[in-house]
Amino acid sequence: MHRRRRGRLRVLEVKMEAIIEKSCGLDVHQGMIVACLLVGRADQKPRKEVRTFGTMTKDLKDLRRWLQSEGCTHVGMESTGIYWMPVYAILEGGFQLVVGNATHIKNVPGRKTDVKDSEWIADLLRHGLIKSSFVPPKPLRDLRDLLRYRRKLVESQTAERNRLLRLLETANIKLATVASDVFGVSGRRMLRALVDGDMSPEEMAELAKGRLRDKKDQLALALEGRVEEHHRFMLAIQIERLEQVETAIRKVDDRIDVRIEPYREQHNRLVQIPGVDWVGAAVIIAELGVDMSVFPTVRHAAAWAGVCPGNNESAGKRKGQPGRKGNVHLTTALVQAAVCASRKKGTYLSQKYWRLKARRGPLRAAMAVGHKILIAAYAILSAGVEYRDLGAAYLDKRTTAQTRNTLVRRLESLGYRVILEPREAPAM
Repeated sequence: MHRRRRGRLRVLEVKMEAIIEKSCGLDVHQGMIVACLLVGRADQKPRKEVRTFGTMTKDLKDLRRWLQSEGCTHVGMESTGIYWMPVYAILEGGFQLVVGNATHIKNVPGRKTDVKDSEWIADLLRHGLIKSSFVPPKPLRDLRDLLRYRRKLVESQTAERNRLLRLLETANIKLATVASDVFGVSGRRMLRALVDGDMSPEEMAELAKGRLRDKKDQLALALEGRVEEHHRFMLAIQIERLEQVETAIRKVDDRIDVRIEPYREQHNRLVQIPGVDWVGAAVIIAELGVDMSVFPTVRHAAAWAGVCPGNNESAGKRKGQPGRKGNVHLTTALVQAAVCASRKKGTYLSQKYWRLKARRGPLRAAMAVGHKILIAAYAILSAGVEYRDLGAAYLDKRTTAQTRNTLVRRLESLGYRVILEPREAPAM
């Protein structure tokens, strides 16, 4: 580091030391990869070599052989889109791979070509200035793909159900008004009868099972509409599509159950958390992983997941700030678990949710409780312990203790010496 004067401006130049002798930066696109290799000792100007490769599997293997022949140890790339994933899969195991946040890497403007992009990535990597993003091991990546696809299937199932209900309304079939679950056993039998069109409303009402049979008169009125051939055609297609999606969900669930087997112990502990079901625990494992050493603290994990509040403070004043952007799949699972936990009476999470909802609203309450669930999951995965609920009375006790300590501090600030003695219980 040295200083030099330029007119009245005093310029401070800082020379950073390289820490990696053989590094390569990759600028990855859909059809091409520009690779910049830097080789040289830390105290010398490195030798630079730039090559361009295709993205076919043969090209990626050529890239790997070239890097291995040059003795490259570290490879860096940006986590843009999905194009980096096959490159990562081919290079995994042979090098120390660093996948950096594209926003952080491109903070310095001025580079307008692919070659300069690859050189910039290689130079940052050589000086250890790229913070690697969390990339789970391959078994967890496979489990993550299954769970994300399952979420899409469930969304498709919900959309198809809504379309079917709208179709019934256009035919003036009020089945959803009487039956709480149109897609239950009784509801599906009635829907198929509507498609066939050879039964009267009273006969279709007789298809009800269980407690729904107590509403046969109401069902007969609800099933009397104007069902035309067009409605029957559309209804048959929608029922078929719905059954196909449900079959796909069952197959994916079976596959997930097989993939979760190596993490069965962690999975069984996570489902002990109120609101976390079988799927929610699997999502936490797939998205967060089981090795918590990749996150220095639970706060880093919460920030990565996107369930902690953002910071916006200036001149000592805190301003409103939306939540952080994080892993949307994990955030969704945690918020859903929080809403389910609010319905489990006698638990700490339920009490926390309803107290926050009264002051901050349901959305912020769900996000805050989701944050609590993540903290519990982090402790379970990092320490291998069982979940222990604090109980519904925990917040009441904590509130009492906080009030007592606050009043004692205020009295002591006024010059009093406070001695606390419990009041004797009144004689019966």
